[in-house]
Amino acid sequence: MGFWDALLGRSRPVEPDLDRLFGLPSAAITLQAAVGLAPTGAGSVCFATIEGGAFTRVRQEVLALLDADSGRNGTPVEFSRDAYGYSWLLSRRAPDDLPALVNDLHAVNTALRDSGFGPQLLCSLVAFRTTGQRPAALVYLYKRGTFYPFAPLPGRKRDNRLELQVRAALKEELHVEPELGRWFPLWGAPGL
Repeated sequence: MGFWDALLGRSRPVEPDLDRLFGLPSAAITLQAAVGLAPTGAGSVCFATIEGGAFTRVRQEVLALLDADSGRNGTPVEFSRDAYGYSWLLSRRAPDDLPALVNDLHAVNTALRDSGFGPQLLCSLVAFRTTGQRPAALVYLYKRGTFYPFAPLPGRKRDNRLELQVRAALKEELHVEPELGRWFPLWGAPGL
């Protein structure tokens, strides 16, 4: 950062570190022990909708890469678009195979970034369930390089208590987003 940037209060954006995703399997063990959250085997990547031949080619490459994995057992990768116009790629694995799911999410993010679509990447999430079968997720914010919990309740409400418990349990394991205002709700996210 230069002198003028410091003087004017400007900061450089945080470089995303996709390798932070590999911390999720150990964080899941902590979450199960401390908060009672268990992975569901679902995870998704959200990105701004991209049109055109270049993206079609990348999409086919991603599908071929993920479908070539013999551990998938015929479970297809699903693409969808939400009500806000964002695109989602949903991957499913066995609930006890979180490392494979993380590899899927990392591969998708890397393929999009390496193909020049990094600016369109928004977030990735891994779905969990409470012991009472309520959904929850750990969300990785691509542009911030941080994680945050999201625990939706019926009626478009959030379980703030559970989210704060997750933050406390993971403060030593993952780089948790410190600004609560950036803990965006992901209503209706695929896999959640």
